[in-house]
Amino acid sequence: MKEMLRIWKSLHQTGYCEGIEISQEIRDSWARCKEYGVDPFKPRCEIILTPDELEERRNQNKALMEQGTSMIEHLNHFMKKHDFLFFLQDCDNYVLSRTGNKEALEFAAIANLIEGSNWSEQVMGTNTGSMAIVSETPVQFFGYENYCRVAAYSCSASSPIFDEGGKLIGLLGVSGPITLVNRHTLGMVLAASCAIERQMAFQHSLQQSEMANLHKTAIMESMSDGVLTLDHQHRITHLNLIAARNLGIDYANSVGKILEDIMHPDNAFFFSKIFSNKRILNEPLVIRHKTNMVKTAVSCTPLAEKNNKAAGTVVILQPIQQYKRLIERVSGARAKISFENIIGRNVHFKYALNCAEIAAESDSNVLLLGESGVGKDMFAQAIHNASNRCEEPFFAINCAALPRELISSELFGYEEGAFTGARKGGNPGKFELADQGTIFLDEIGEMPLDLQGSLLRCLEDGTLVRLGGREVIPVNVRIIAASNKNLFEEVQKGNFRLDLYYRLGVMDIRIPPLRERPDDIPELVNHFIKCTGPKLGKQIKGISDNAMELLMNYTWPGNVRELNNVIERAINMAPDPVLSGSLFPLLPQISEEPPAALPLKATKKSVEEQAIKSCLRKHSNNRNKTAAELGISRVTLYRKMVKYGMISPHMGNRSR
Repeated sequence: MKEMLRIWKSLHQTGYCEGIEISQEIRDSWARCKEYGVDPFKPRCEIILTPDELEERRNQNKALMEQGTSMIEHLNHFMKKHDFLFFLQDCDNYVLSRTGNKEALEFAAIANLIEGSNWSEQVMGTNTGSMAIVSETPVQFFGYENYCRVAAYSCSASSPIFDEGGKLIGLLGVSGPITLVNRHTLGMVLAASCAIERQMAFQHSLQQSEMANLHKTAIMESMSDGVLTLDHQHRITHLNLIAARNLGIDYANSVGKILEDIMHPDNAFFFSKIFSNKRILNEPLVIRHKTNMVKTAVSCTPLAEKNNKAAGTVVILQPIQQYKRLIERVSGARAKISFENIIGRNVHFKYALNCAEIAAESDSNVLLLGESGVGKDMFAQAIHNASNRCEEPFFAINCAALPRELISSELFGYEEGAFTGARKGGNPGKFELADQGTIFLDEIGEMPLDLQGSLLRCLEDGTLVRLGGREVIPVNVRIIAASNKNLFEEVQKGNFRLDLYYRLGVMDIRIPPLRERPDDIPELVNHFIKCTGPKLGKQIKGISDNAMELLMNYTWPGNVRELNNVIERAINMAPDPVLSGSLFPLLPQISEEPPAALPLKATKKSVEEQAIKSCLRKHSNNRNKTAAELGISRVTLYRKMVKYGMISPHMGNRSR
């Protein structure tokens, strides 16, 4: 103690002491203290809160008090035979709580290091608490580095505490005799401050069971969650037994090894999250082992040095007990289609495919647009299977097919007793079951407006609450939506939320109708023949030129789905191994004999006129059915009928 005081006097009188080096950060702090007018010889701290003021500050820092006070009590329990003083300060350096043995408390009281005292740089000069707040980094001092002489008799260490948003809210510190303080003291304080941050984020009362002893390892082993620390090269520096079990690695032989080298290789998504150098909180992730998988809520805090250079990462793993049951519930919820299964060489269709392949490489929401039957569901499955979520569930939900009363419970689940007939124990919704996977919301334009708001909240917050429940459940789901409507027009009509439209349409892909890519029809026909023939027990070798010409000249209002159905019907009815034109009676027939030549300019007009007349006869002049089969609107049909003299323009557009 005398040696500490001697060094302190020399440094403050001459600015120098042989064999002693003072960092520039501390010298800068001393300079600020002089500007503040702090007396380095003051015998004690003179700024003390009244009991009412102290109680008010404690109430303002209730979460910090609840977790921090319990933490310093744990530390003191393991160090009660030594003269350590543990203290908790807020972001203004007011002491909120302190603890230690009798000797430590009495020694601290000499300098008024008591509850309610202010140990900021402006009041008590340079000390570990004030430096930790100013620099927002852990700090350890020898006594002579303190600005005031009254603090020069001991050594101390302090570590700042941040809330889940990264805001500095206080610090945890320890002070004691130089004979007891060593380089491990700061590590103990740092580990304890990190544990406080974790406890505050989860809002659990883990104080009695989580802190086992003084050192980092003991603190980590006492926690009910898995704790893992990595350096900047992803080498494991610390882990507890629960973390080793969650990660599927050997607890006894993992420290010092690179995490990717000892975990199952199919954990790329997990690695991308924890190595992103971003703070994440309670994000559900799947960790794959050799024979099974474990779902955990993962929190990750990157560590940085004073120069902001990455120093490592702290990872917290909280097991999710219900994951096994949920996985069993979603068995079979898989996408079967990949991009290799989608047929089409048309330039516009290939562009849509390329956009879908690009979308599969990201985690952004996708909006598929196109008429009914163009294959939006196939695109959705292919995007899922090509993404990093391919091993996770894929759920397809037709929003137009579900009754309004069931959509909410189907998507978000319900608790027991939420409504009459609710299943005992409740039921998870598709979002909860599809966690880490993909949900395909077909016909999204048919979703009721009030449900659109619930969906938007789920997308923005990454959480849901079951119908009739209170628990906020985190989910990580990729949305692929689809619609055969113009959603922007629906927004203008007030039928669809604009904010949801922009949220879903991060990547929008238009799939062209079959009539815009007739060059794909032959390949599609051959594919359907090869796939459908064996299923029906038919040996179909091909299709005649006349039949193919019929298919090529039809407008296909039902798109690929209609083409598939037409081919299946023809195969069922086929008496021969080659499909002929007579098997397609619902399509405009083409004569086997070549038609008489028409003037080139008149050909298109004559064919169009003949097609309209033929279709009108077929549907007994029903214009609604005629327009639908021709793939045009009733207004367009009316104009063309006037154009070709089929009706008088004064008759009006009246028809069935």
